[in-house]
Amino acid sequence: MNRITASLTALIAAMAASASVAGEELNLYSSRHYDTDERLYSDFEDATGITINRIEGKADELSARMRAEGANSPADVLLTVDTSRLARAKDMGLLQPVDSAILQQRIPEHLRDSDNEWFGLSQRARIIFYDKNDVTDPPKTYADLADPKYKGLICIRSSGNTYNQTLLAAIVTHEGEEAARKWAQGVVDNMARPPQGGDTDQLRGLVSGECEIAVSNTYYFARALRTDVKGVSEHVDTIGWVFPDQDDYGTHVNLSGGGVAAHAPNRENAIKFLEYLTSDQAQEYFSAGNDEYPVVDSVPIAPSVEKLGKFKPDSVNLSEVAANLPAAQKIFDQVGWK
Repeated sequence: MNRITASLTALIAAMAASASVAGEELNLYSSRHYDTDERLYSDFEDATGITINRIEGKADELSARMRAEGANSPADVLLTVDTSRLARAKDMGLLQPVDSAILQQRIPEHLRDSDNEWFGLSQRARIIFYDKNDVTDPPKTYADLADPKYKGLICIRSSGNTYNQTLLAAIVTHEGEEAARKWAQGVVDNMARPPQGGDTDQLRGLVSGECEIAVSNTYYFARALRTDVKGVSEHVDTIGWVFPDQDDYGTHVNLSGGGVAAHAPNRENAIKFLEYLTSDQAQEYFSAGNDEYPVVDSVPIAPSVEKLGKFKPDSVNLSEVAANLPAAQKIFDQVGWK
């Protein structure tokens, strides 16, 4: 057991001894909508005696609520998905810096905010899927998605989708705005249909024949390998996948993460909760329960995720990517990506 793991174990044991006596609580605002997260919450409550009071909703709605509540907000922790939403919460002044040795040592630097206001807790790779029956030469890079030879073949979500916003912001970070604009225009030109639906719908587009290439986060497909996802699971053998840019920057990853609310009334409990979410137990459950990749390198991944294979992730600092989100949105508008 290493020093940080031992510290987490000792921390949880200490919390269990104190919180149950004090009747402490934690007010969690969460836009994560996965039933499997119930285990994360119940395990924390059982281990610490801290009661979690939850407010759940869409990310933008929760952020608007916190801003309206101001200094009187009861929120202690905000959990949401994607770097873009975490960055917006920071920009709105909804989060506060956290000085935690556990968080800083458990979470790689490029997966947390440079000011320690938000922290990545699980990862999803944004990769390329294709119909193995029709595509013999699938795109190997994100740049390839703009190649005219794939004209009319691609299914991808709208420009309003946070995953696409962060992907384009990462391309801006690596290549600059002009190159990113040319890429976005090329993808628009290659779309098989106007953007519609979620990531699972892009995979269903492969099955239905509406498109032959699709872009999706890994956990949507891994879920179809583990359990029954209508319109996908029965056809997984026909779907191939590519982790883009393995000979260059690496594959883009986006995050599910969280931060301590700016006016958290239970600040210490909020920090303890985030620290708990980096424990081996919680990290394993992020993977096993929702088919995500842990942010802690030493934690094993779930069998459903492991089936996708190993890959080289893009190690670009996501704080830098977040700074380019406005440029990405401007580019989407300029090229007519709906």
